[in-house]
Amino acid sequence: MEEFHKVRRLPPYVFEQVNRLKASARSRGADIIDLGMGNPDLPTPKAIVDKLCEVVRDPRTHRYSSSRGIPGLRRAQAAYYGRRFGVKLNPDTQVVATLGSKEGFANMAQAITAPGDVILCPNPTYPIHAFGFIMSGGVIRSLQVEPDDGFIPALERGVRHSIPKPLALILNYPSNPTALVASLDFYKDVVAFAKKNDIIILSDLAYSEIYFDGNPPPSVLQVPGAIDVCVEFTSMSKTFSMPGWRMGFAVGNERLISALTRVKSYLDYGAFTPIQVAAAHALNGDGADIAEVRDIYHKRRDVMVDAFGRAGWTIPAPAASMFAWAPIPEPFRHLGSLEFSKLLIEHADVAVAPGVGFGEHGDDFVRVALVENEHRIRQAARNIKRFLSASAKQPNNVVPLSAHR
Repeated sequence: MEEFHKVRRLPPYVFEQVNRLKASARSRGADIIDLGMGNPDLPTPKAIVDKLCEVVRDPRTHRYSSSRGIPGLRRAQAAYYGRRFGVKLNPDTQVVATLGSKEGFANMAQAITAPGDVILCPNPTYPIHAFGFIMSGGVIRSLQVEPDDGFIPALERGVRHSIPKPLALILNYPSNPTALVASLDFYKDVVAFAKKNDIIILSDLAYSEIYFDGNPPPSVLQVPGAIDVCVEFTSMSKTFSMPGWRMGFAVGNERLISALTRVKSYLDYGAFTPIQVAAAHALNGDGADIAEVRDIYHKRRDVMVDAFGRAGWTIPAPAASMFAWAPIPEPFRHLGSLEFSKLLIEHADVAVAPGVGFGEHGDDFVRVALVENEHRIRQAARNIKRFLSASAKQPNNVVPLSAHR
């Protein structure tokens, strides 16, 4: 039977192949150390859970909620931007709550995209950045991902060679999957370019609070005048270990926020009210929960870089995010990221995310998530060391890890 039009536009879901192999290995009793999906393992802070439990006991909160977010939640997000970035937002017109940043991106694409619109998008990048627009009828023009001196020339080429002129530019720093961080000077140049060329900026700032080297990543909205062309998406999933709560935000340009709000009003009634109240409570906190989460990921990062390095796999230390963007070891690079990821499951009991799942320019890398404790990360390193040693001795006949136990 022929696939539906929008489904046909989507490529095979690379991660599903890894997930099937992982499930099969576990069904055979394998202890898979899962560093693939960016699914935080840390518990949501107790004070946030307690607030949810308190509010959920009130039956009035069980009714339909507000699609755009209850007023207290939007005020809390605006206050957070004021404290963290020095950015003043009107909670009534420049803030909308979303069901996670992923839903926000997808519905923004629905709101602003006409068939054939060109979107400038980094490659590799988080899949919804591209496929939200593809499902909405847009056309993706890939850009380099590095926020360096080559970025503006790449934008210039994208505008010069695109018909029609690009509608929007996607930014994602700290980046998922590459963990690259942008500077405020970089944002100033990009905003100036966007305003000159009448291009919308959509910035994904989901990892703004997970940073390790003492320099908090900036918001593009800190650039004077950026709000004229920009909307920024954030998420509470990683910052407060609330991935299943599905709570995020879009903030910025009033016209764009209005368009997103209108589309959402047809599609959902917003998150469950007790979740929104608990989220506001979290945002209004003193920041101790955020600092604790950041410290845990920092320690895991250091353990991973050290242990994997001693195992024979050198991984650059990420400056931010909960991921490391790891070059595939040279002897395996010719296989590509999907086949290498399969080998790690089969012979090292370790799952990672193949880089090609984030775009074809990611195929020499895998994404390694900091979602296991330090003991499990060291165990993964020991497994990988045995796998690399075995493959070096028998490159054409990799010995399963079980043979060494």
